[in-house]
Amino acid sequence: MKHYIAAALLTTAVTSLAAPASAEDAICYNCPPQWADWASMLTAIDDKLDIQMPHDNKNSGQTISQLLAERAAPVADVAYYGVTTGIKAGNEDIVEAYKPAGFEDIPEGLKDPEGKWFAVHYGTLGFFVNVDALGGAPVPQCFADLTKPEYNGMVGYLDPSSAFVGYAGAVAANMAFGGDLTNFDPAIKYFNDLGKNNPIVPKQTSFARVVSGEIPILFDYDFNAYRGKYEEEGNFEFVLPCEGSVRVPYVMGLVKNSPNPELGKRVLDYILSDEGQAIWTNAYLNPARPIELPAEIAGKFLPASEYARAAAVNYADMEKAQAGFGERYLSEVK
Repeated sequence: MKHYIAAALLTTAVTSLAAPASAEDAICYNCPPQWADWASMLTAIDDKLDIQMPHDNKNSGQTISQLLAERAAPVADVAYYGVTTGIKAGNEDIVEAYKPAGFEDIPEGLKDPEGKWFAVHYGTLGFFVNVDALGGAPVPQCFADLTKPEYNGMVGYLDPSSAFVGYAGAVAANMAFGGDLTNFDPAIKYFNDLGKNNPIVPKQTSFARVVSGEIPILFDYDFNAYRGKYEEEGNFEFVLPCEGSVRVPYVMGLVKNSPNPELGKRVLDYILSDEGQAIWTNAYLNPARPIELPAEIAGKFLPASEYARAAAVNYADMEKAQAGFGERYLSEVK
């Protein structure tokens, strides 16, 4: 895996980041402190901008549902979600076109040309494993392994009809067994096979449940697994499945007709600034803008040879297929 994007770093000053005289409140939907180290980002936004954003534990599906319900009287100022949800928000006209400082550095294909959504960081889907909770079973290396009897009751994945990471896991499993974004039959079969092993299917981010051992194996992103491995007591591993997987960005946007659009813009400017992007690398994330990961962080990732199995997809096509797959999952997976 390349731990950098080959391009020149943005060096111009971001003048909009100067803090106001007193603290102000802005609302971000789907900024949970236990996910992607939003805790550090929210603290930095408070410290650097004097803007306070309350914790919000929605997932991507819940976020867009709320934004649509509040279209006539928006509550949120900015929103964070999986890329397919960001594309949908742009298509639904519930976000404003806005290009923060640094927008031009984001690679093409990972941003809406008008600025209705743009990547802020990347994750790679795999297995977040609590090795000590496996009861002596080997660390699984492949999607196929998880259907074996020794993993009965040990596997978790977020509901793919609601949470984006759950859908990303479904896309990865589907590709692993020969499917594509026009054919999800392999994923439906896989989840039914996995269903015989009594999986745990939460709707919300479940980092703490893996750390506690309640969910020994969770379909999750590399950055959460590395956080467990290097920052929690216990024995944790990230496994990139032998069949391959997907790398996907998370994106943000400015809510249309938001209560505090100028605060929202300042928050987005900061998140894409050099300083803001560096915060993501502390959480083992690959930033959207071209900054090289610090050597001490890069050395904690799996080697590049492992990440070579992680593919990008056409995210617009992934978005178009999401609702249909969610319906199939709810109706066909027992």
